[in-house]
This record gives sequence, structure tokens and C-alpha cells, in this order.
Amino acid sequence: MARNRCLILSSPSEVWSLLSDGHRYGQWVTGTQQVLAVDPHWPDVGARLKVRVGTGPLTVDDTCVVRICDPGRRLQLEAKADPFGAARIAMKLTPWGEHTLFTLDWHALRGPGTRLHGLPVDYFVRVRNGMMLTKLARIAVREHTMPV
Repeated sequence: MARNRCLILSSPSEVWSLLSDGHRYGQWVTGTQQVLAVDPHWPDVGARLKVRVGTGPLTVDDTCVVRICDPGRRLQLEAKADPFGAARIAMKLTPWGEHTLFTLDWHALRGPGTRLHGLPVDYFVRVRNGMMLTKLARIAVREHTMPV
């Protein structure tokens, strides 16, 4: 399992507004080239988000399914990118004063990631997810500081 934490200088409700808008995932999820489809009831349990991930011509279409949704606090997805398998992505928002402690856990469920699980894979995933959380934090802070 790879775990990342990030203190985001925005409230949990502001961070949640980004997570609950599936059309915005391409802005902060590292490797996303395009959001292809978002179920209208995103992020309710069972809702799907389809994205194209990769770099250059090396792309794959990925489907994320919401497995757990506790609005404003927790979102857990199952990301499937065949032939690479599937992973559980658990996001938790914890109030930290007026800010948000964001915790992201990634765990391979099926496919090569389950056999290659360990230090090299977890390190790569932590680096990728760290970049992702930095983008999410920048967007949340920018929107927090924008005049209404």
C-alpha cells in the first residue's frame, strides 16, 4: 500500500467540492489526458468516471467506480485500467483547524500490481500521488483565495 498525506490550506468542504466534481479530475489527477464520461450522480456509491490516462500515444481508458462515499469526509474508488488490473484509492479529509489534512491510500487489487507489490511499486505510486496531491492543493488554495 502507498500512503500520501498533504495539508491543504482550504477547508474540507472546499476540497470536497473538487472531489465531488468528476469533470475536474483531469485538472489534478496525474496522468489524466481526458475525462471521457462522468455519471450524473457522481460521487454517489456505484457512480462511474471514465478517463483516458497515459502519455503521448501510450494511453489506456480507465474506469473509476465509487465504492464508499461519506460526503465531506471520505471517498473510496476502485480504478480499473485493463490490462493493468485494478486498485483501491481511498481519500480521507480530516479537519485540521480551518484547513484539511488529506490522506490518500493506494492498494493494488488485481493484475500485475498485486504481484509487484512492494517497495519499488509503492515508491513510484507515492511519487505520482504526491504530485497529484500537490496539484489538488494548489487548485483548492487558488479557489479559496479567489474573491467571490
